[in-house]
Amino acid sequence: MRQMNRIDRLFSILTFLQSRKYVPAEKIADKFDISVRTVYRDIKALGESGIPISFEPQRGYFVVQGYFLPPVAFSNEEANALLLTEVLVHGFTDKSIRDHYTTALNKVKTVLRSAQKDGVEALADNIRLQLPQRLNNDSEYLSILQTAIANKSRVKLEYTSSKEETSIREVEPIGLIYYAFSWHLIAWCHLRQDYRDFKVQRIVQLQDTGAAFSIKEHIPLGEFMKQLPVDF
Repeated sequence: MRQMNRIDRLFSILTFLQSRKYVPAEKIADKFDISVRTVYRDIKALGESGIPISFEPQRGYFVVQGYFLPPVAFSNEEANALLLTEVLVHGFTDKSIRDHYTTALNKVKTVLRSAQKDGVEALADNIRLQLPQRLNNDSEYLSILQTAIANKSRVKLEYTSSKEETSIREVEPIGLIYYAFSWHLIAWCHLRQDYRDFKVQRIVQLQDTGAAFSIKEHIPLGEFMKQLPVDF
């Protein structure tokens, strides 16, 4: 990782803190390749500059609610990276995510300098992604599934298997994995009483029930990935 000067690191730590509810000192140290002792000094420096940072045992540091950073400034390289990501989003996600990303990116563009906007518009006309038709994702389910995973709420889905058999399932979604050129929902299925891998393209209908998970602790997604039939 490129070594930052201290001012850049302090600003980056503040941004990192604001992007999460709680951040342990160890995670900050790993993120910025510094010692935990340096983290303590940096947090103290931020506090002395008037930024309200607090700490909760067993959870970590957090920025007190109500504090906002001034408008973010992007470098040309950061702006270009966001534009390239938009192409990938349009190629590898579904309509729900594409719409949300486009809205978010438009908000980002409003804080770019005039010269940066000209550069981004020029670059947009010269980046393309060509994918085979079979990889097109025309569903609108990824956004709903993301929300359900984050909120730990059950979803009800109508699903068509590879054998063209349709069933109604109520599941507890634990994560999304992109492998074998498709998005897959990994979830605890109440019908089968086991974890199941649902190919998102085979979901016919989907509803977030709002009901909480009945299982308190699910298998970590990384553990389930070890069972996948392919490694890509």
